[in-house]
Amino acid sequence: MKKRIYLDYAATTPTDQRVVEAMLPYFTQEYGNASSLHALGANAKTTLGNCRRTIAGFVGAEPEEIIFTSGGTEANNFALKGIAFANRYRGNHIIVSAIEHDCVLNTAKWLEDTGFVVSYLPVESDGLVNPEMLQRMINPRTILVSVMHANNEIGTIQPLEAIGKICYQRHVYFHSDACQSFGKIPLNVNALHIDLLTLNSHKIYGPKGVGALYVRKGTVVTPLLHGGGQEYGLRSTTENLPGIVGFAKAAELCFAEMEEERKRQLRLRDKIIYALQEFQEDAYLNGDPMQRLPGNINFSFHGLEGETIRLMLLLDEEGIAVSTGSACSNNDKSYNASHVLQAIGRDPFEARGAIRLSIGRFTTEEDVDFFLETMKNALFRLHPIFS
Repeated sequence: MKKRIYLDYAATTPTDQRVVEAMLPYFTQEYGNASSLHALGANAKTTLGNCRRTIAGFVGAEPEEIIFTSGGTEANNFALKGIAFANRYRGNHIIVSAIEHDCVLNTAKWLEDTGFVVSYLPVESDGLVNPEMLQRMINPRTILVSVMHANNEIGTIQPLEAIGKICYQRHVYFHSDACQSFGKIPLNVNALHIDLLTLNSHKIYGPKGVGALYVRKGTVVTPLLHGGGQEYGLRSTTENLPGIVGFAKAAELCFAEMEEERKRQLRLRDKIIYALQEFQEDAYLNGDPMQRLPGNINFSFHGLEGETIRLMLLLDEEGIAVSTGSACSNNDKSYNASHVLQAIGRDPFEARGAIRLSIGRFTTEEDVDFFLETMKNALFRLHPIFS
């Protein structure tokens, strides 16, 4: 069987076996509903509380400020819609960065259709927000600013401390999507003046279908789901206890191993970047070379942008999984160019021509070496087209 090398950790991660083992009892033994009054329900409620404390502790929050969700998309929708409708009496202006995940941008567009005014905060050529630009865009009707912590395509890490300070001083709620950064780099909601924070499980070697929204105590937010009053009345539905247990265990493992893993991934990432630039002088990196996630590489080749899909398929034939951008954007049937790459100044042709590599916990030095050799051969096969 051909060896498979997975270099698409930004899309999703394999569930760590230690996480699977932690979850298993909650499918067949401790299967109670946390809202039930009997012993199984009480056990489930205790476990739920323990998991809430675990997640809260890793972002500097209080346990009751963590609301479990079905994932990052729901949490982002909850944050934007919840703040918008609960605070409409204060204003109707929302600011989101131009490189947000589609679930934030599409939610913002939907809010525009319901009467809200949305401004799109540009980024500079390195993919970073300029806080001074944000300062100028906030007005007396602004109720929410949403800027992701790290971008899912180009991995750039935003200056959240400066952004959060501005929002705090201007009395504007600040939301950040941290799905890509949580568990990879340190994050503290108090130090960064964050009021709402989106987290998810499947980017950190946990199960799919579970995430959380941090909501700072005192934040006025309208529930997205109404029902039995679970999650402090903010997100009604029976909690996904096996998933939440897996989420908490995955977070524990990530934070315990964070510094060692960060250094290891940085070394592998920089090895790939250096090698690509060595054997292909037309290679260029998308996004800031330093202010980026340790496992993210987004690159293009001048003159080969139109061959990106073919290049990806050549790698896939050899068992190597990479991406041409955000996994979610592949559901866009209009085949638009990456809005992230266009926001940093790439033209529409170039914005269709990037390869995203994302390495993770199970990426080895041997995997990287095999990828580089395979990439070199694939580029050699493509170059005759342009000779």
